[in-house]
Amino acid sequence: MSAFLDVADVSVSYGKLNAVRDISFSLDQAQIVTIIGPNGAGKTTLLKALVGGLPSTGKVAFEGHDISRLEPEERAECGIFLVPETRALFADMSVYDNLILGGYIRWRDRAGIAHDLDQVFGLFPRLAERRTQQAATLSGGERQMLALGRALMGRPKLLMLDEPSLGLAPIVVREIFKIIAGLRSHGVTILLIEQNARAALETADVGYVLETGEIVHRGEAKALLRDPRVLETYLGGSSQS
Repeated sequence: MSAFLDVADVSVSYGKLNAVRDISFSLDQAQIVTIIGPNGAGKTTLLKALVGGLPSTGKVAFEGHDISRLEPEERAECGIFLVPETRALFADMSVYDNLILGGYIRWRDRAGIAHDLDQVFGLFPRLAERRTQQAATLSGGERQMLALGRALMGRPKLLMLDEPSLGLAPIVVREIFKIIAGLRSHGVTILLIEQNARAALETADVGYVLETGEIVHRGEAKALLRDPRVLETYLGGSSQS
């Protein structure tokens, strides 16, 4: 039985610079997989390649089909969505309009979009309260919720998240990761790129460590939390309960 997402020997180069080299990993359905690592390791580059935003070599298979040569729009039609580090919201548009635009692929399905909007507002009550506000007026945590909600409006099968905790207060980070963990119970498969290694590994099922464009450690997330090398480099040198 093939993996839900199977990445085999993917490499990305910027001219003569090999930013990502021969990356291979897989995700099963309704699983959270995280890739952690330092700045400049190639994490964001890898995500951009997987959604078709950067040219790459190697093979990417999704639900058993080779999608390596598909354009970003075609990958979105397959159910693959990216929430970028920048969140990429339409700042001068309302919360409601940002969410509606998230369902653009399904624009003919008005009843389905209305249903999904209710679902998103149920998941993020603060967005419901601020539905008429411009995105630019939201707090950092609310903007991240809006970015997640907008992606969910596309009914993703695979949701890729790039640094969802970036710039957020610790209490908001905990809330965001609780929401991410909850999405798994709704059948959403998640690939999580994150510098907050502890929060990522506590949330994920499987973890990979990316350094200078290569995977250097991999294993069950709980095991990586106890791995001396990961502890020393990414978790402050000691385990915590």
